[in-house]
Amino acid sequence: MRWMRAAGRALLVVAVVLTGYAGLGVRPDAGATFDARGPLTLVTAGDLTDYLGPLLDDWNESRPDERVTLVELPDSADETRAQMISELRSGRDRFDVLNIDVAWTSEFAAAGWISPLERSRFPLDAFLRPVVDTATFDGQLYAVPYVTNAGLLYYRKDILELEGEQPPRTWSELVRQARTIAPRHGLDGYAGQFLPYEGLTVNVTEAVHSAGGSILRDDGARVTVDSDAARTGLRFLADGVRDGWISREALGYKEEESRKAFQDGRLLFLRNWPYVYADASAAGSKVAGRFGAVPLPGADGPGTSVLGGSNLAVSSHARHPASAADLISYLTSERVQRRVLTEGSLPPVRAALYEDPELVRAYPYLPTLRESVLSAVPRPKSPRYDQVSLAVQAVGQDLMASRQTPEEAVARLARELGAISRTD
Repeated sequence: MRWMRAAGRALLVVAVVLTGYAGLGVRPDAGATFDARGPLTLVTAGDLTDYLGPLLDDWNESRPDERVTLVELPDSADETRAQMISELRSGRDRFDVLNIDVAWTSEFAAAGWISPLERSRFPLDAFLRPVVDTATFDGQLYAVPYVTNAGLLYYRKDILELEGEQPPRTWSELVRQARTIAPRHGLDGYAGQFLPYEGLTVNVTEAVHSAGGSILRDDGARVTVDSDAARTGLRFLADGVRDGWISREALGYKEEESRKAFQDGRLLFLRNWPYVYADASAAGSKVAGRFGAVPLPGADGPGTSVLGGSNLAVSSHARHPASAADLISYLTSERVQRRVLTEGSLPPVRAALYEDPELVRAYPYLPTLRESVLSAVPRPKSPRYDQVSLAVQAVGQDLMASRQTPEEAVARLARELGAISRTD
């Protein structure tokens, strides 16, 4: 869960109109008092940049009766998710506000672990439009976007300029440059995150959408992956390994392995998250001042990134829902969102910050990131997202290892996702 530095059913929605309820923004479960205020617990994955502490110190100083205790779980996304689910399933009230991966919102909502929120309580119109979609399930808001992320294509600017080339806007341009230019300079052509883990789910999903396809619709109820577009997207990845412009070494890359390969000067192109920009620009980087970043290319034009980031949700067993809603409003305010970027190096969800001249000077990738976010899509929504992701990973791994053709991979994925959706 480097970007954060970037199941079940039983939908428990109680259709009861409570006096004064909309002003608080939270629909608590039957055992909670909707206007309850008091101390809170905010649970998150490991805060590797130590920026959350000062933000919460300011809150605690101004609201001593609603102090927030920060609980940090492991940095591993899988471990964080498992520990959160264990607590939520138990029915205990240890956690009030949860900082969750955007891909978990549907699962947590469908299981009844997080409470629906009133849209009018939060300034959603001030956010980058696509990020709000990551916080909804079945037409209802269940969380509020906190930080976002979108994939970027990093490229060796010095080498493309030497060759008289521009960064690629289509797959055909990328393939030509990766196959012809990279070898002349002793580089591998292209890498993403191709080890079978969540990163591979992201890369496969981006390939499918960048070809004009999709994987699931209707919050997981309809499987849409069996299409010519999906086969085209998977063929892009499979051909890369077969033809050599994706090295077999890249099949073992996660975010950090791929970042290091680019930063050490071994790659012409890299798909990764915005955090790479600062690391690759730092002292000691072999590509500092010699690279650029553009939106991902696609089959016939600009591609489609998958949205990363995290959302803030209120536990269905929160002790003090009114205070929890206020904390979410505080953490998503423009002033705090600016600090999320400047102190935490995390992409904010407030649209205005991407056009702030001072911030753009300090973070030159912001306009490119904004463009990527505005054309991005959430990962496939499903109450059983963990099973969906594992299926995509398994198919993607066999595809890129040449154990299945794109046609076989799509047919298999359609079957497996159909079986998963039928269990809901």
